[in-house]
Amino acid sequence: MIDKLEKPTLESWLDNVREYADKGHVADYIPALSSRTPHQLAVSIYYLDGECVQAGNTDCCFTLQSISKVISLALALIDNGEDYVFERVGMEPSGDPFHSIYRLEQHRPSKPLNPMINAGALAVSNMIRGKNANEKVGRLLSFIHEMTDDHSIGVNEEVADSEFKSAFLNRSLLYYLKQHDVVSGDIEETLDVYTKQCSIDVNVQQLSRMGALFANEGRDLQSNRQIIPKHFARICKTFMVTCGMYDASGSFAIKVGIPAKSGVSGGVMASLNGFGGIAVYGPALDEKGNSVVGLKLLEILSNRYDLSIF
Repeated sequence: MIDKLEKPTLESWLDNVREYADKGHVADYIPALSSRTPHQLAVSIYYLDGECVQAGNTDCCFTLQSISKVISLALALIDNGEDYVFERVGMEPSGDPFHSIYRLEQHRPSKPLNPMINAGALAVSNMIRGKNANEKVGRLLSFIHEMTDDHSIGVNEEVADSEFKSAFLNRSLLYYLKQHDVVSGDIEETLDVYTKQCSIDVNVQQLSRMGALFANEGRDLQSNRQIIPKHFARICKTFMVTCGMYDASGSFAIKVGIPAKSGVSGGVMASLNGFGGIAVYGPALDEKGNSVVGLKLLEILSNRYDLSIF
């Protein structure tokens, strides 16, 4: 049994990695993200027994960005089943930047290699059921409300608008995918769903609880109700291991060895069976698009408590 961290210890560790915030850069290709302060840091550990320990700027909200890809994948699997989803999106790591179109041109059929790169995530968002973008986003939000038992979570409309207006590459990916029958329907509607799912605002406590639900095999921590089927939760965690940290997933697996997904807002959600969920927020990113503070803190936690699954 792993000893639980006390809040002063977690605060001390967060202070020790604070200097790493100066080694990265806040994402500026999405205008609404560029104003974040690199030293605004937070961490939360949500244990499977329901206890939560936090440190730092825990009231600070940030958008899910690519972390939402794990959530939308779970919902798409529930909506459509495994065969349908993976006929359209592959299961293999790419080793390429998350926004790359290169592999789509190389492979036949031209389906995205996995759901964690942008092309794959756009295809997954297209699979979420609903008669229009608002209904699809509403269903995704309701799903997150179920996962967190928190109905206050919503879309940051400023970030969503900023992302939608600057999403020229994602539009290109969607048109390419539609040309090859990977996605269907209106391109702008799918892009609206995707930008809004990326713009859902959370804090580290809410994010760590979502990580803990995956660690609990898809069951709610309080009621033990199965919110995500166990097999689908396992699929999501496997993608977090193989593809969750962009094209740094291999080195992260060696140094940390915990299923995790990062986003360019600076958030990281980690999920560890038998332990719980961990969320870290630090908006300064490395060259791969991962939070420099998040990676370092997770490495310290993993090494100190021998958390690697390998």
